[in-house]
Amino acid sequence: MAHIPLSVERPIWDRLFLVAPLVVVGSKEPDGSFDLAPKHMAIPLGWNNYYAFVCSPRHATYHNIQREGQFTVSFPKPTQVVTSSLTASPRCEDGSKPALRLLAQRRATMVDGVLLEDCYLHLECRLHTVMDGFEANSLIVGTVVAASADESYLRMEDRDEGEQIHRSPLLVYVSPGRFAALTDTTRFPLPAGFSR
Repeated sequence: MAHIPLSVERPIWDRLFLVAPLVVVGSKEPDGSFDLAPKHMAIPLGWNNYYAFVCSPRHATYHNIQREGQFTVSFPKPTQVVTSSLTASPRCEDGSKPALRLLAQRRATMVDGVLLEDCYLHLECRLHTVMDGFEANSLIVGTVVAASADESYLRMEDRDEGEQIHRSPLLVYVSPGRFAALTDTTRFPLPAGFSR
């Protein structure tokens, strides 16, 4: 197959499919209520306990985190696609998101925030850095101060990793606008002597 040049005069990311995690970021609103918003441009930042995601100063999430200095991250299961989608509901004229009242939530333990119930991983973060300057976007980096996970998703030496992922699938966002339940995986063929 031939490679086709892509013009970089406009963003290239909607021209093909890319795999990304799908997470829901929680932040505290000025009135004391909590907001939840889906994000797919999100990733651990390095091997230590830092988590980062792309946001925009046009969004309440950006301003909430700047003001409060903290946020939460919930990693939904494939069965929670509709739940995740509801967190993207538009705001009403008063700035509220009534759809969030339909979602099962629980309070965070170390930060002032909420997490979506039944997710396979929960992170609670204190704001580390906001990096502006990526045109309309910014990178928000948090230090993970608390984490909890569904036991069936934890890696353990006595479990076959392929079988574990098959039984406890991961939700994958296929950008733009699609999703998948990741159930089948194969060990990556690292060369002998490789170390991170």
